[in-house]
Amino acid sequence: MTKHASLAPLSAAGKPHTISSYRDTFRQLLKFAARTLHKPPSRLSFAEVDAPLIVAFLDDLENHQGISVRSRNLRLTAIHSFFRYAAFEAPEQSAQIQRVLAIHSKRFTRTLVSFLTRPEVDALLAAPDRSTWSGRRDHAFLLVAVQTGLRLSEITGLKRDDLFFGTGAHLRVIGKGRKERCTPFAKSTTAVLRSWLKEPQRGGDGRDMLPATRGDPLVEGAQRTR
Repeated sequence: MTKHASLAPLSAAGKPHTISSYRDTFRQLLKFAARTLHKPPSRLSFAEVDAPLIVAFLDDLENHQGISVRSRNLRLTAIHSFFRYAAFEAPEQSAQIQRVLAIHSKRFTRTLVSFLTRPEVDALLAAPDRSTWSGRRDHAFLLVAVQTGLRLSEITGLKRDDLFFGTGAHLRVIGKGRKERCTPFAKSTTAVLRSWLKEPQRGGDGRDMLPATRGDPLVEGAQRTR
């Protein structure tokens, strides 16, 4: 964009997924603006990226590209972040910026989360082959997941030092937003976890509670998690 093309993008200190999401948002927005205004991004002025254009962009994403309302709102969040920054860098455009910031997120109905039945939980916990090291690990993993409801990233990030037995047995969890909390687990889980912690180490630094076969941290979707 001309004139204020130097407006800095969002901070690189954010999470990788957030950065990639914001990058994709502005890539899509600039393509939409180019089609709508019939000029390449290099010739766009900041003033042309106004509230009506952004609303039309969001509607196009939802109605013609099939994204969900939740994804539409995430795109708007990225745009709002940029325009809040622009408010400091381009105060002469304050009226335009305020109109963009006044665009509301779209309401949507949240889908209720369904729960596993007791037989389904029992079948899930019985699935790993506990005659093998990886099977015992997977059983412990599933048991922690079922009893604590932790996110996948929280479970894979658990360290041995995060586990506390005795009265008020619990896991110390570093969750979303780097917030720390204590999550209790049932007494029936204690024996399984105590036994698992006695398993021989297979490399790595020995700190991960549920490591991959070679001792590395478990990584979602990676072959080395086996």
